[in-house]
Amino acid sequence: MAQYLKHGETAAARRDDDRKVRDTVEAILADVEARGDAAVRELSIKFDGLDREDFRLSPAEIQACIDSLDPQDIRDIEFAQTQVRNFAQIQRASITDVEVETLPGVVLGHRNIPVNAAGCYVPGGKYPLLASAHMSVITAKVAGVARVVTCAPPFKGKPAPAIVAAQAMAGADEIYCLGGIQAVAAMALGTQSMASVDMLVGPGNAFVAEAKRQLFGRVGIDLFAGPTETLVIADDSVDGELCATDLLGQAEHGPDSPAILLTNSEKLARDTMREIERLLQILPTGDVARQAWERFGQVIVADDVDEMVRIADDIASEHVQVMTRDPDYFLKHMTNYGALFLGARTNVAYGDKVIGTNHTLPTRKAARYTGGLWVGKFLKTCTYQRVLTDEASAMIGEYCSRLCALEGFAGHGEQANVRVRRYGGRNVPYAGRAEPLIAA
Repeated sequence: MAQYLKHGETAAARRDDDRKVRDTVEAILADVEARGDAAVRELSIKFDGLDREDFRLSPAEIQACIDSLDPQDIRDIEFAQTQVRNFAQIQRASITDVEVETLPGVVLGHRNIPVNAAGCYVPGGKYPLLASAHMSVITAKVAGVARVVTCAPPFKGKPAPAIVAAQAMAGADEIYCLGGIQAVAAMALGTQSMASVDMLVGPGNAFVAEAKRQLFGRVGIDLFAGPTETLVIADDSVDGELCATDLLGQAEHGPDSPAILLTNSEKLARDTMREIERLLQILPTGDVARQAWERFGQVIVADDVDEMVRIADDIASEHVQVMTRDPDYFLKHMTNYGALFLGARTNVAYGDKVIGTNHTLPTRKAARYTGGLWVGKFLKTCTYQRVLTDEASAMIGEYCSRLCALEGFAGHGEQANVRVRRYGGRNVPYAGRAEPLIAA
């Protein structure tokens, strides 16, 4: 049986936090819906300290942000975006429209149709997370979305140049310097100055994630993404420093970011805990990472790899870093995860920033039923049918009529019956009546 050397905060405590977040978000969404731009402006001043007449950046402002970056910064962004675009294009090519004659004269098919407008939230209040621009905007554009809107909060009181540049280089159609619940609300609900979108995507803090949850149904969303979480699965083929570094590398996202070590080596577990304390003393973001580690960090020692798989699937973490002698064992047997990072040579930061897979991934156990953001999230798979011959319509109609009768749907049955009479020349009852429901 697994041994827990360190526990995280209880589920009950998290539910209390969730309730407070839920109430705050509900009130702000209602305010934005009622007052539009006026509410958005007040909220921006209150939470981000930014006041503008128009939160949409002008072409001149966007160009100024791009020009402010070093040439190497631009090349690095281009490299990352090339990797993301390349993998997104490979994914898009794997999704095909279908049309097939399933029976003589019966044609069924589906088309993969992009949504018309997507709103991409790019976190950036604490750190300028330009990578989220690549992951959302490029993926939407590769899917074929015509209008892509981006919102990112100000960084140190003004638009973050790197985020703005990344959004523009990725192909965003409208770029706003706007953060938090008010940004998500404005994109989803629309205001006097911003037309609403059909879908919201992108990671964010607990408030952004809750806003997306409450807005789901009025608009589509990609998934519940945020706050970030990581699970390191390791055996004694690696050392405590590597495990500690990979845990704290994600814990620095924020004080509510769970970081969990799952191992079958008690020695590695204790070495990792010591290394975490050492690194927290020297890591520039140690204050934030310490809060996350103390509140939500866990260290679990399992008996064997099969128990590690069972525990990992129950955790269903957003990021799963596997550093064992046989990482492919976990690829083969695990079913619940946002993304796997297999072997010590890779890590979550590669996926977050540059390698090409998407970093918007399911959190809070959502990996049990969804994967991360990809081009398919922006596509609606819409079916169609056509019947080519009288014989086919009459044949399908007879089956349909009898099945409708089993369900008691007379009107449905008459839809079938009228076609059997018209195209098959057979005298079938008029939905249980001697005469047609509608006179000829």
